[in-house]
Amino acid sequence: MNYWRCLFIIPLMSMTVNCSNAQSNKVEEGEVIVMNKADFLAKIYNYEANSEEWVYEGNKPCIVDFYADWCGPCKRVAPIMKELAAKYKDDVVFYKIDVDSEHELASVFGISSIPMILFVPVKGKPQASLGALPKETLVEQIESFLLEKE
Repeated sequence: MNYWRCLFIIPLMSMTVNCSNAQSNKVEEGEVIVMNKADFLAKIYNYEANSEEWVYEGNKPCIVDFYADWCGPCKRVAPIMKELAAKYKDDVVFYKIDVDSEHELASVFGISSIPMILFVPVKGKPQASLGALPKETLVEQIESFLLEKE
C-alpha cells in the first residue's frame, strides 16, 4: 500500500512545486525585468541575425539598465528605475542586465563604465547614457525621446 501511495504522492508534490514556481517567476507590468542574452536577442535586438542594422524586436519602447551588483551608482539608480517602471508600466518596458553575468552583451555594446542606460524607441536608433542619471533626467528622456511628448 505504501508503494502505491508514494507513486501517487511524489508526482503530485512535484506538480505542486512546479506550479508554484511558475507563478512566482511571472513578471508583472511595472517591474524591472532581469534579462539574459537569450531574452535580449528575442525581445530587444537580435544582433546575431541582423548585425548590419538595428531592428527593435519589441512593441513598446524600453530602457535597458546595464549594471553590476557591486556598483554603487548602479545601486542608487535601481530604486529610481523600479519607481519609473511602475509609473510608465503601460508605455515603457524596463529591463536590467548584469554585466558580470552577461559578458558578451557588455562587450557587444562596448560597455566599459556602468551604469550604462540604453533608451530604445520603437522606431529609430537607441541612445545610450553613462552614469547614474537623476530621476528628472530619466523622466525627461522617457517623455521626450521614448514617448515623443513635448
